[in-house]
This record gives sequence, structure tokens and C-alpha cells, in this order.
Amino acid sequence: MPNVAVIGATGAVGDVFLRVAEQRDFPIDQLKLLATARSAGKQLQFRGQSITVEETSEAAIADADIVFCSATSEASKHWGPIVRQHGGVMIDDGSAYRMEPNVPLVIPEVNGDDLEWHEGIVSIPNCTTTPLAMVLHAMRAVATPVRVTASTYQAVTGSGAAAARELEAQLRAIGRGEPIPPLEVYPQQIAMNVLPQVDDFADEGYTKEELKMRNETRKILHLPDLPFAATCVRVPTIVGHAETVHAEFDRPVALDELHRALGAQPGILIGERPEDYPTPLTAAGNDLTHVGRLRRDPTIPDDRGVVFWCVSDNLRKGAATNALQIGEELIKRKLLRRS
Repeated sequence: MPNVAVIGATGAVGDVFLRVAEQRDFPIDQLKLLATARSAGKQLQFRGQSITVEETSEAAIADADIVFCSATSEASKHWGPIVRQHGGVMIDDGSAYRMEPNVPLVIPEVNGDDLEWHEGIVSIPNCTTTPLAMVLHAMRAVATPVRVTASTYQAVTGSGAAAARELEAQLRAIGRGEPIPPLEVYPQQIAMNVLPQVDDFADEGYTKEELKMRNETRKILHLPDLPFAATCVRVPTIVGHAETVHAEFDRPVALDELHRALGAQPGILIGERPEDYPTPLTAAGNDLTHVGRLRRDPTIPDDRGVVFWCVSDNLRKGAATNALQIGEELIKRKLLRRS
């Protein structure tokens, strides 16, 4: 069994990572929980044992076969080469390496074969990219997507634990009739509001999040020129990213064929009736991508377009679970560098 280290163990994803690793019975020989100096010394529970969090250091990761990293991009860029130098594999939750040509960007149910060419670092997609890419991959059994337009409705934990605390503090203040506390995470009040900005603004008025969705979906599906546009919105929910997606295909598609393809895809659950639509509460606490409201897009001719709604738990399948599944796939394929 591999030695495992977790960088960012005290963060929102790190907490979920430990719970999901227990649930999946992920094989671990020795486990080290790592974080910044201010979190060192904290006690976290795993499989009935109390483990002391250590400050991340080269010595702490030197013997790790797998390092799961859910920290800042700066931390990923710093520790990734060190993990690789010591013969381990870093599975990175951040955006630092996603578009590097020699780093696989992997959803195991979609492109697990890309792990075969890893060089010691593997990236997991952005938490909005994962459910979308899973659905489009399933639909490719019927027809190839040639254009995608998406709108997202993203929970605050996508910004980390501090954002969840900010929303909760604002809701308490509103409930008590008190002034909203000073803003720390978001540029405007998030409680009782929605913000059409996720991440900083970048090229041509798009945010970095919107460009991540486009670029990552193209890379995962091996469709480098796929026309793609997104609008990403932060909403006042704690867990669960939802998306409305318009997809155009290279030929006419039958809804019943798409429905069957989605039902056959591991990791996807699709409702049978229009009213069987999922919500963030549906997805919270499980690892499925939930799909509903699959219907025709009448603005696209010749029955080549559809609209659908999908939701997933951004902390589980959008982060921790996908990382663990990559670890499982590396073990199954005997792709750990020390094996």
C-alpha cells in the first residue's frame, strides 16, 4: 500500500478528502497530514486515530508515493517538482498544472488512459468542468459535440471554507436585523444575492473560471478547437455546483438515445421525468453527477441541439473524490513511480 501525504489537510477539500478516503477504503500504509505553519499541531481524525498535522516540508513528503495537494497554486508549483524529484506522484487539485502539455488532466471515467503518460504530476479539473465533461463524454456515444454554451450556479465552498463562513455570518446578520459584517472573500454581499463573477476577470471580459471551463473541457475530451462559452455565477448555497448547458452536435440526436447513453455512464444519474430534476441538496454528500431537464434546443436546426441541467458536489466529485479515484486508477494500472 502506498505512503500518502495530504497538503492542505485542514482546508475545506482536505476535510472532505479524509472522509471520502475512509468511505472508499483507500489503501494507505503511512499517512501524513500537512498544512501551513499556522495549522501545524492541529489534530485530525482518520480511521479512528488522531493524527497531528505537520507543516509541509520536503522531509515530510520525501517518502510519499502519492501526494494529494489542495492548496494555493503557489504551493502546487513549489511542491510538485519536489514530489517528482523524490519519486512520488502529486495529484493536484489546483489550476497550476492543468494546461501543462506534459501533465494529464484526468476524470477517470472519461480519460483514465491519459494517466499512462504522466511524469509525476497529475491534475484534476476545475469543479465545474468535471460534471460537464462527464456528461459530454457520455453523449459522445451518440454524437460529437461541436459547440457548448454553459451557465453555472456555484456554491461558496468553491472559494474555500472562509467563503462558507462569510455566507453564514451574513445570513445570521440578516436574520437578526443587524448590519452585514465587513466583506472579506467576495467583492459584494453574497447572502440573498448572486454574483456573476467567479475568479478574477481575464481576456475579453471573461473570468478565469470561465476560461478554465473552456480550456479544460477541450483538453479532457481531446477536442482542442471545441467552440465554448461560459458565464460562471456564485450563488448563496454551501455545497453543490449546478450548470445549465446548451450543446450542439455534429449530427441529429434523439433524446432517448442521449438518455440511454447518460444512464449507461458510470458516475451519472439522470432523472426519468422532467420534474425529476436535481438540486444542490440532491448532490450534496454523494459522488454522482446528477442530470435533469434534458430537452431539445429549438434554436439549433435539424435536431442537433439539446439543453440540460446538471449538479454535483463540488467538494467530493469536484475535488476530493476525483483525486482519490485518480489515485485508485494509478494503483490499478501500476503507474506509481516507485512500484
